[in-house]
Amino acid sequence: MTYSARINEMNETIAANGAPWGAIDAQSAARMIVQNRFRTGLDIARYTARIMREDMDAYDRDPANYTQSLGTWHGFIAQQKMISIKKHFGSTKRRYLYLSGWMVAALRSEFGPLPDQSMHEKTSVPALIEELYTFLKQADARELGGLFRELDAAKEAGDAVNTHRLLKAIDDHQTHIVPIIADIDAGFGNAEATYLLAKKMIEAGACALQIENQVSDEKQCGHQDGKVTVPHEDFLQKIRAIRYAFLELGVPDGIIVARTDSLGAGLTKQIAYSTEPGDIGDQYNSFLDCDEVDPASITNGQVFISRDGKLLAPKRLPSNLYQFRSGTGEDRCVLDCITALQNGADLLWIETEKPHVEQIAGMVDRVREVVPNAKLVYNNSPSFNWTLNFRQQVYDAWAEAGKDVSAFDRAKLMSVDYDGTELAAEADEKIRTFQADAAKRAGIFHHLITLPTYHTAALSTDNLAREYFGEQAMLGYVKNVQREEIRQGIACVKHQNMAGSDIGDDHKEYFAGEAALKAGGEDNTMNQFAAA
Repeated sequence: MTYSARINEMNETIAANGAPWGAIDAQSAARMIVQNRFRTGLDIARYTARIMREDMDAYDRDPANYTQSLGTWHGFIAQQKMISIKKHFGSTKRRYLYLSGWMVAALRSEFGPLPDQSMHEKTSVPALIEELYTFLKQADARELGGLFRELDAAKEAGDAVNTHRLLKAIDDHQTHIVPIIADIDAGFGNAEATYLLAKKMIEAGACALQIENQVSDEKQCGHQDGKVTVPHEDFLQKIRAIRYAFLELGVPDGIIVARTDSLGAGLTKQIAYSTEPGDIGDQYNSFLDCDEVDPASITNGQVFISRDGKLLAPKRLPSNLYQFRSGTGEDRCVLDCITALQNGADLLWIETEKPHVEQIAGMVDRVREVVPNAKLVYNNSPSFNWTLNFRQQVYDAWAEAGKDVSAFDRAKLMSVDYDGTELAAEADEKIRTFQADAAKRAGIFHHLITLPTYHTAALSTDNLAREYFGEQAMLGYVKNVQREEIRQGIACVKHQNMAGSDIGDDHKEYFAGEAALKAGGEDNTMNQFAAA
């Protein structure tokens, strides 16, 4: 419905209620409705799920249509990202947000900073989703409020052309609401616990949930040691639980991202249930590191499985965990991926130890032999030393091609001494094109960085503290922060406006008319940034 149609609708509603509603202004009510397009989190989940489905179809037609996101841990950070994206690129198309469980643990737990081990309050995850969308909805209201002010000015000036332009801009307004891929860790418990938490996350607005195949109570960050996986059937129960949650809440387009940590996980807590050779339980158990046992030498406390008429003893650690055979990680990843896609997952996530296109592609090629349209979400992780990894990849390629690499020390390629070299330039170009290359070659539909704003906040704060508490004092803030905000057109230089002061003034005028005591008068110091 257009803005003008909304005004007509409100006029009819107000008139139908007679004199008691005489002080209600149809235009003001219409503006508030237009500024609040999404009523509930489920409205958001349904809207953004359709966006992701359309984007997935577009990627299948052309892998140049890959999508991207940045991890975030606060509504303000999410808001500023989307405002910046609209400012620089004019559209939010194919640009999402990622909600990282790591950052929830490290930054949003009542216990204080925690490692990524599912020890934080699970309710903090849906609470953060709701917060992110609250800030994004406020960005809509702020931007539309500015258009309404311009419209009023154009009408007052009798500028019909500008009035028409602004009415069209209001009707065509692109929301800041975008899909969030939200991390549900390993489900924070059994399948029922996963289902209950998934419902809360969907109700808050999440259209895509990412779940990993680690043991819930042994969960580790994907880039740390000590990861323990579960048999496939245990994981599939949680995938089904999430699908039921989406269906129950009326979000049939909801996206399930199945993550495998098997590449770096050498342990399992359970021996899988198996009823016949070659079933999924037997395939899982086939990767266990076992010794053949002579029945005459059985000792106390041993656990056994049988295979091909042989009695085998899986290697059991003092932690009561079982270990997989070394070198089976890629095979286990491929089996995890195929099984997940065949049982309801929509996208895959393979956690790797380095960003290497051919390593990822090698696994995806095998998955696509069975599921041709398999697509990945990939973690462009800050846990990788991107500079060193790509310089080493170039070094190795040069060495294999017979190019002289004697001027370089492979173990020290991170050194600033190499920054101006041809090797460093080639490595940087590979980093620049990594996402496009991996989208085309390795089936990666969505590229994300899990913890970017964790690192940018630390870096910018360090730089400000060095300047402000040093010799630069106040100039350290003015020169490096405020002046740059003004010159780069950063919206929050007008921080009162960003916090909703102008929206509040509008509401005061709607509610109180001429009696409204507004904050945005001539004495408001934000007017000093009018030219910004």
